[in-house]
Amino acid sequence: MPDYIYLLENRLSVVQQNALRTVRNLAREAQMTVFLTGGAVRDLTGGSPVRDLEVVVNADALSLKSALERAGGKIWGQDPQSRTLYLCFPGSVRLDLRSARRAEYPQPGQPAYQWTNIQEDLRARDFTINAMAISLNEGSYGLLMDPSNGVADIEARLLRLVSNYGFLNDPALLVRATRLKARLGFELEERTHTRYENAKGDEVIQYLSDTERARELEQIGHEEEPLKVLEALEAEGWMQPLFPAWTAAKADVEKLTALHDLANELQVQGVHPDVSAAQMQLLTARLTAKELAQLKKQLLRPGFVEEWNNLDAQAAEFAKILLSKANAAPSATFNLFTTYAAEAVLWLGFTSKQAAVREKYDNFLKVWPQARQRIPYALMQELRITAELPGYQELVKSIFLQLIDGGLTTGEEMRALLEPLSPPAPPPPVTIKRTRAKKGADAKAKARLDDDEEESEETDEEVEDDEEDDLDGLDLGTDDLDLTLGLDDVRADLPVAEGEEDDVFARSSVGDEELDTELDPDVDDEADGDSDNETPRPTRKAGRKKGSRSDATLESEDDPVTAAGAGLKALALKLDLEEFSDPADLDEADPVIDLEEPPAPRAAKKQPAKSKAHAAPPPAPKKAAKAAPAKAVPVKHKHAPAKIVPVKTAHAKPAPAKSAHAKPAHAKPAPAKPAPAKPAPKKAAKSAPARPAPARHAPAKASKAAKAAKPAPAKGAKAKSAKKR
Repeated sequence: MPDYIYLLENRLSVVQQNALRTVRNLAREAQMTVFLTGGAVRDLTGGSPVRDLEVVVNADALSLKSALERAGGKIWGQDPQSRTLYLCFPGSVRLDLRSARRAEYPQPGQPAYQWTNIQEDLRARDFTINAMAISLNEGSYGLLMDPSNGVADIEARLLRLVSNYGFLNDPALLVRATRLKARLGFELEERTHTRYENAKGDEVIQYLSDTERARELEQIGHEEEPLKVLEALEAEGWMQPLFPAWTAAKADVEKLTALHDLANELQVQGVHPDVSAAQMQLLTARLTAKELAQLKKQLLRPGFVEEWNNLDAQAAEFAKILLSKANAAPSATFNLFTTYAAEAVLWLGFTSKQAAVREKYDNFLKVWPQARQRIPYALMQELRITAELPGYQELVKSIFLQLIDGGLTTGEEMRALLEPLSPPAPPPPVTIKRTRAKKGADAKAKARLDDDEEESEETDEEVEDDEEDDLDGLDLGTDDLDLTLGLDDVRADLPVAEGEEDDVFARSSVGDEELDTELDPDVDDEADGDSDNETPRPTRKAGRKKGSRSDATLESEDDPVTAAGAGLKALALKLDLEEFSDPADLDEADPVIDLEEPPAPRAAKKQPAKSKAHAAPPPAPKKAAKAAPAKAVPVKHKHAPAKIVPVKTAHAKPAPAKSAHAKPAHAKPAPAKPAPAKPAPKKAAKSAPARPAPARHAPAKASKAAKAAKPAPAKGAKAKSAKKR
């Protein structure tokens, strides 16, 4: 359905659409169903030019005669027996309006009509390619009805009879088959061809009715190539029963060719004449007056004969108007050519010998069309005057008429004419700002994920390399000393300026915001502490943002015996460091390290050296060390070594004879005999997390317990301390 709606709106000319719309509206007002049928549907489907329109209604078509005349249609003829009106609408549109019928033939060539519906009408047609209809009714507009599958025969380019007895009942189908073959180039279907030959041999053409004879004679003049059709009919012998005096030899072939050339030139300039009457004049140019009068008398439509007879009169009238002073200007002449009756324009241009008339025709066909090239389409585009604007075509025509009159010779005149007609500039496009582009965010997240994967791969490689370097760099037989605490990390030497103190306990007071190293937080805490055989998880690369709280930091808040506290107390026991009873004076403590008498190694389970992946936290600023854990407990950690291993470092200096921490003047004396710390049971020490927790998270009760757990200072340390005081 949509395909045929498109064809009706685009393949038909404007005047044909107007005529069809008029008939459709009148039929709907009379409550009749209306359909487009016959050759018009065939030509629309096959792509051929539509010459004639045929419309069928389901009632008496003669009842619409007066309404059609009031609507502008001319009655060219009528057939009361078949209830058919032959109409001509403005623009030389030929339209046949008839009632839906079915013909029965009691004798060949003598039909008896029965009024029926559109389906029965189509099944009683001549050939399948003509037995199609398009609905023009509301609700089914554009619907194709094809009960005989005529579309398939159009595609196959075949002529097929609808009824097997078509040639016998209606001998006019023999003439029609020959004419359609010459016009369309179709071939007869095999069985149809057999029936055609049989009917031709039986000479059924002698039963041809007068109405069908008149129809076929007139149809020769309506063909696009009438001479070709005339020759084909003459070759088949059909001109004898039609009109024996009319042959192809009676036609003026040379003038007929010139007429077609002029008609094509006029169509290019927008003038579309109906060449039927002019063709008939040239096709019968050599007939005698008597033969010509007899032929005109036999034609179907008296209105067409009248138009044929009035060709010379119409041309003379047009010439008079064309040469008048009112149409002296080129623009007026151009308008006259495009608005006057196209058939009169064609015939005057073909027959006139006057110089003034020939000059105007030459200007219209050859000179004035060149002015179209000077229409300022680029300037119009610049001024936003486009084809979408209403009145655009009228504006282009107005500019063209001024150009052929000699106006608008400069660009300034063009701009002065067009600028007032320029529409206002469109508002700037509204830019809708998006929120955070999800696409960009996804891209960043993906890039961050890729970076993390790359860092993880690099970290795994670095861990393997660093473990090998740590094992190779051990040198236990040297005086260079580096203290390794009971932690996962190997702390780097802190740079100490001369005269400054190095507070070993201040290392545990570094806050989260000052740590730039992330250690392995995944250490399982076990009640019995027996986790030595567990395989440590691979560490992550250091470098998380400062201020982030790790899992180990959170764990240290719950466990008072952290890795940091346990490690520092173990160091204090090893080095016999002094610790004052007042926790506030820890910064001023003067631990004395006796390097001459190293402490005896504590019995502990030997742990493998850790990799450098656990980087030591950066040196902390001087702060007062907070409370230490209650007891110095040898921590059994699955990652930390229980033995203090001196590591030779490239930047280590020999330990000075003097204590690393100078005692301030206001430091309090150490207690004489502090109680030695007792080692805690094995089950008391939980498995420490993988990295030291800041000392600020340690519970406050640990500082009181630290007073009772201070180790007794060594003799050498007491002597040096007394000497210093």
